[in-house]
Amino acid sequence: MDKQKKIGILTSGGDAPGMNAAIRSVVRTAIYNDIKVIGIRRGFEGLLSGDIFEMTPRTVSNIISSGGTILLTARSEEMRTEAGTKKAAEICRILGLDAVVIIGGDGSLRGGRDLSKEGVNVIGIPGTIDLDLPCTEYTIGFDTAVNTGMEAISKIQDTSSSHERCSVVEVMGRQCGAIAMWCSITGGAEEVLAPELPDVTMEVAIQQIIANRAQGKKRNLVVVAEGVGDSKLLASEIERITGIETRATILGHLQRGGSPTATDRMQATFMGYKAVEALLEGERNRVIIYKSGQHTSIDLEEALQCERVNLVDYYKMLKVLAI
Repeated sequence: MDKQKKIGILTSGGDAPGMNAAIRSVVRTAIYNDIKVIGIRRGFEGLLSGDIFEMTPRTVSNIISSGGTILLTARSEEMRTEAGTKKAAEICRILGLDAVVIIGGDGSLRGGRDLSKEGVNVIGIPGTIDLDLPCTEYTIGFDTAVNTGMEAISKIQDTSSSHERCSVVEVMGRQCGAIAMWCSITGGAEEVLAPELPDVTMEVAIQQIIANRAQGKKRNLVVVAEGVGDSKLLASEIERITGIETRATILGHLQRGGSPTATDRMQATFMGYKAVEALLEGERNRVIIYKSGQHTSIDLEEALQCERVNLVDYYKMLKVLAI
């Protein structure tokens, strides 16, 4: 086992419910093993500006139930440059950090990969509501975001049924349709538009709604992934072509906030614990992942090369259940 004396921890990119639970787990597991923890505020931007402080078990008290991140987060353009990466690595050496734990999505892990090439040991924890890191079957924040979306859709469905409307609901996820797919299935949608489903177009959705009305369906729900967009246009076209009153709702950053679910708290806690365990076992430049019911680690570079998960089977199920 390598003797770890001091590590840094930061959160980067978009915040996600459960990040605080992961921070708490890393800090307390590290201190239990006599490792000093340096908190880095505002992600890579804070690392470059030296916005740091020493963390203690009390620093992370009562944060497991809180959304967001106590370390704050920001995006850093400087870190995208070679000069910025070299500067960040030099700061890590000046601070005497044996490793840096990075909690974030693909952009954060790419920043960590670049940092590792400058000699800094990096352990990544996948924290993103989008579930857009194919190397892992779970990313921190996904379950909370889906539950927030599902609850909102359920409320929208109630009023939609009362007025015999069609509802178009846009959910987050950038260029990944995982949140949209889960929200559509758990919300009882008739159709979903996602980047992974290029054949499911606006025209397809409208045809489905016309067919549903012909069969006597009084209300319809279409879920749209953020990466597809044009939800308001879709709603206006549905109303224009079908004559059915249609409303568009964009959930937006509502899905980023809120107290994390039990699943997110548990996953985040386990991943934080495993991150420190990996350091104690001498692992270098790894990402903690959840695969086939187990928490393990994968090479950082390899993690960024995995192929996107296919949503076609989910879509087939949705269409069966939407009859």
